[in-house]
Amino acid sequence: MKRKMFRKLMAASLATVMTAGLAGCGNAEAPASTESKAPESKEEASSEATAAESSAAEDEVGQYTVLKDENGNVYDLGGMEIIIRNWWSGEPGEPKNDYEEALYEYRDWIQETYNFTIKEQAISDWGSTPQDFVDYASTGGDENYVFTLRDDPAVTSAMANGLMYDLSTLDCLDFSEEKFTANKLHQQYSIGDKIFCMYAGTPEPRTGVYFNKRLLTEANIDPESIYDMQADGSWTWEKFEELMAQAQRDVDSDGVIDVYGVTQNASVLLCAAVWSNGGEFVGKDASGKFTYELESPETTEALEWQAKIFNDYVLPYPQDAQWDYYKEAFKNGQAAFMVEDGYAGTPGNFLEDMADDFGFVMFPKGPKMDDYTNCWSNNPACIPACYDADKAWKIAFAWNLYTDDVPGYEDYEGWTTNYYAGMRDTRAVDETARMMTEKGFVTYHGIIPSMNIGPDFTWGAAAKGVVISEKVEAIRDTWKGYIDAANAIN
Repeated sequence: MKRKMFRKLMAASLATVMTAGLAGCGNAEAPASTESKAPESKEEASSEATAAESSAAEDEVGQYTVLKDENGNVYDLGGMEIIIRNWWSGEPGEPKNDYEEALYEYRDWIQETYNFTIKEQAISDWGSTPQDFVDYASTGGDENYVFTLRDDPAVTSAMANGLMYDLSTLDCLDFSEEKFTANKLHQQYSIGDKIFCMYAGTPEPRTGVYFNKRLLTEANIDPESIYDMQADGSWTWEKFEELMAQAQRDVDSDGVIDVYGVTQNASVLLCAAVWSNGGEFVGKDASGKFTYELESPETTEALEWQAKIFNDYVLPYPQDAQWDYYKEAFKNGQAAFMVEDGYAGTPGNFLEDMADDFGFVMFPKGPKMDDYTNCWSNNPACIPACYDADKAWKIAFAWNLYTDDVPGYEDYEGWTTNYYAGMRDTRAVDETARMMTEKGFVTYHGIIPSMNIGPDFTWGAAAKGVVISEKVEAIRDTWKGYIDAANAIN
């Protein structure tokens, strides 16, 4: 059904389910009654419409649930214009498939039904976003914003200083729903019982291992065998190291290595090693307190292993090379493996024009782990604490509807489209990327005020010839102090 026809049907439907001059939707202090809960079937949803509607309108509108307040009135957001701020959104294009058509129609419906508008808009840029949020939340404004943020010390300080609204107080959000539990971001951005950020839907596939199929074949390694090892559970640090040793070669026998075992960015390999062994930098105990984990057995073992890998197999950067030299090095066949996030193999990213075919698997599991994992890191959404309870509730209500599954497409995996379009084989998507969305966890160092693990520790610890114990000793007391201060906020 085209959107114009849909809107005509909606006009008929809304005339029967809405009353002019309805009361506001309420606030965090006024929970909705059971009347606002979703009907159990399409037939019950259709009963919200009256007999005056045509059967076609009943079928189309009946798949949606009309939510009402404790007085039986359809929630009315009073014409609010809500903007989800980020740094990438442009104008939406025409729908490209049936799913996008249904998505647009559903979002039209929620806006007309509950009397609000909502859109995603690039206002800040990647660099300015954290400080832009702090500035706005400190001074306030008349806008109705949901801020999309990223990990940054300014963001963690904003949490600690009361600049983010406590989302746990808003009864229109249910953090036990699958769209939240699937990614666990709300657990990551929580202090005690307070929840400051949220994310809806499937987590993004994160750090794994790319491999150059030509280079492996030339080194007498079957590229498909790596997928097979991942599938049967034998893809381990030990096996990864064996393959790096076999693939690293002096091709022309001049005494200079031509193909290195692996390349990577900064301390990406270090972090992946820690997490793949069940280690952490900062943990959280059963009472909700943050814990210092840099010297746990799992973390220590991983730090020492990655130091060995750096000494033996990591491609060195030439003097004065740019920070992202590893990208061209892998594309040009200077390393057999690359440790990087899943996004790199999607359209528009740096592997798009790589001449050699490549594959992608999860980071191998360490000796302390029985399964693979990856550390999820998604862009958190938050509401400024400068808004009053009624305004915050309405914004959260609208965002919650906007990010819900489209009725009829609850199992639709739209995220896979981009991966199929960019990865060079389907196993990278069907076996690896999908596994990454299911086997993962969230970490807590990013929400400890003042802690920035890169310049504090990992950048220096991810280097040739490093002595890990010296690096740990240098930062131990500082990090413990940060963690104690964060726990004092609870």
